[in-house]
Amino acid sequence: MTQNENVANGIIFGRGAKNDAYAQYFTGQSYLNGLVSPSKDVNVGVGNVTFEPGCRNNWHIHHDGYQILLVTGGEGLYQEDGKPAQLLTPGDVVVTHDGVKHWHGATPDSWFSHIAITAGTPEWLEAVSDQQFQTAFEQGKGNA
Repeated sequence: MTQNENVANGIIFGRGAKNDAYAQYFTGQSYLNGLVSPSKDVNVGVGNVTFEPGCRNNWHIHHDGYQILLVTGGEGLYQEDGKPAQLLTPGDVVVTHDGVKHWHGATPDSWFSHIAITAGTPEWLEAVSDQQFQTAFEQGKGNA
């Protein structure tokens, strides 16, 4: 994508490189542009995560921390275990509290980009199955 295409798609910080370091925890292709790395002075990581259509991360839990998602482009889905999926569009904000099992990713027909502000340690769990993903998409569209 060109910079103009990035901005048009809500990827204002740049898409970044293929997210190879975390590829085992994603179904489909994602991209990561790390913006702030945790350090002794700053206890959160901040990154621009971009998902190709249909890409999603595995179920996961943040321990001793949280995650805040600031949606900047496209359409995505967010789901907490035991709850219906939510459709996400630019301007949406999601706060995932410590210990909550969840996943997020792009809808089947749209790119999706968010800024992730993350504290604590993630525990990566099972992949979101194709059936779970399709059900979440139908729920998300119904809850829009």
